[in-house]
Parts: sequence; structure tokens; C-alpha cells
Amino acid sequence: MPIRIPNHLPAADLLRQERIFVMTEERAAHQDIRELKILILNLMPLKQQTETQLLRALSNSPLQVEITLLAVSTYKSRHTSEDYLLAHYQTFDEVKDQNYDGMIITGAPVEHLPFEEVAYWNELTEIMEWTKTHVTSTFHICWGAQAGLYYHYGIPKKQLDKKLFGVFWHERLDRKAFLVRGFDDVFLAPHSRHTYTPEEEVLRHPELQILSRSKDAGVYLIASRDGRQVFVTGHSEYDDVTLRNEYLRDLGKGLPIEMPVNYFPGDDPSAQPRKTWRSHATLLYTNWLNYYVYQETPYDLRELSRHEASGHSENDGS
Repeated sequence: MPIRIPNHLPAADLLRQERIFVMTEERAAHQDIRELKILILNLMPLKQQTETQLLRALSNSPLQVEITLLAVSTYKSRHTSEDYLLAHYQTFDEVKDQNYDGMIITGAPVEHLPFEEVAYWNELTEIMEWTKTHVTSTFHICWGAQAGLYYHYGIPKKQLDKKLFGVFWHERLDRKAFLVRGFDDVFLAPHSRHTYTPEEEVLRHPELQILSRSKDAGVYLIASRDGRQVFVTGHSEYDDVTLRNEYLRDLGKGLPIEMPVNYFPGDDPSAQPRKTWRSHATLLYTNWLNYYVYQETPYDLRELSRHEASGHSENDGS
């Protein structure tokens, strides 16, 4: 089924070239289908690149998905023009009275800062609080996952001795959990970060479940037991060349950076990288959409706010 995106979004042409079925708002208006409403809060500097990666990841589902792109208003992007944001993005004030089946909060290159010193932290916490009553399930990525774990559960991030950078092996811990359904027992996923989430801190919260970890990259998939909050510490949505571009960027800036682990064939940076995590990424997003969003969301999204206002959780049997 197609992904429904804003009219004239540049990512549409690239996705069509990849034979991914995208549908503009204008065409979708003629179909009588209750599509899933997914909100993407894009905190990355290169917004069009991140849009394309996430739309590609969300495209392998039989469910029709309507995408709304969201940007923070309390920080001015230095890498994306104001005209582009005005044409394709909404602000929180424009969406906060609506309800969504699912939401994605991306990573951001601000992990060197304490959370409270991030320029848009107050706005982000307002949005994360709002998701409790207006979103069926929220999917947090990398720094977005660390921010969500800190805000919702008080779990801190810790500094690494050096950048965790490359493609790492992970193990699936709970075969019965819907998020990892169909995963191989071990699988690959990319990471690119300077901080980590301590596993022992997560284990202090019985309402959270660790679904996957890596002996080299630490905890990877964490979810609340009711499925309302999902945290992914890596970047399964990355393209095959994303780590290469980051590597060359850091080299060009004279930053201390090691070659990404398990990435270039033969550890030859001139060789074309292979995307060895594609199947895992497809399953991760498809499982989230199906089991944590589609199977749980009400047909009338207004029921979500009414349900939360009554004080009941998704699985309390009330």
C-alpha cells in the first residue's frame, strides 16, 4: 500500500525511482480509506535525507500511511531553508489539537549537551508529554530514544570513551515480543553516537522491556510493556552510504574518527558499502506499524484522548 505524503515533497521523486508507491494528499483525498496517521518529528540537520530514509522504512507495509512532518519552532535550522520548512513541515501549535496513530522522534546531533541545555528541550518535553494522550505508539530513534528514556523514566545517558560507529551484531532476547517477530536470532544494525543508555538503569523499571542488545553496542531495542513507547538506540533507517558520508565528513573536519566497524568490504574505505541491515530495518518498522500502531489504535482517533482522560491504560483490563 502507498505512503501518503505532503504534496510536492522532494523525497517523492526519489522514492518513485525506487519503485516505492507514494501518494500525494490530493490523490489520497479521492480514496475512502482510514489510513494510519503518522507524525514525524524531524530533529536531524539534513531533513530531506532523514525524510527519505524514514519514508523508505515505512513503505514496506500493506497499511496505508499518511505522513505529517513536524519541526520544532524554538530552534532555527541552519541546514534547511525556512521556505522548505514552511512548505513541508508543521509546527507543534498546528498539530497539538489532533490525534495520531503513531509518531517517530528522530535523533539529533546534540548528545554532547545535557538534555536541559538543548535549545528546544522545553518544546520537546511538551511534545513528549502530549504523546501520552494523543499518540497510540511513539517510536524514538538514537538521541531521541535517550531523550525519551530520560524524560519518561529518568534514565540518564552516559558518555563513551570514543564514538560508537559502525554496524554491530545484536541478539534477539524475547522471541514472543511482537516488535522482534520474524527477526533472526542475531542481526546487524548501524550505530553512530558518543553516548549510551546503561542497561542496569533500564532494568530498574519493570514497565520497560529490553528486546535486543549487543555486546559491543549495548542495549538496542527497549519498549514499554503496553507498547506505547518504543526506543531504538541505533539507526536501522540509515542508507547504505550514510556511515560513509559521516566518516568522510569527520575526516574532512579533522575530527578523531575511526573507520566504521564491520562496514566497508575488506575495511577498504574506497569500496562500496553493503547494506547488511535492510531486512532487519524492514521488519522493525513493519512490526511497529502493524502490532504497536494498527492493532492498537482506535478507528476514531478522538477516542484516544477520551480514553487517556478517563485514567485507563491500554492493557489494564478496564
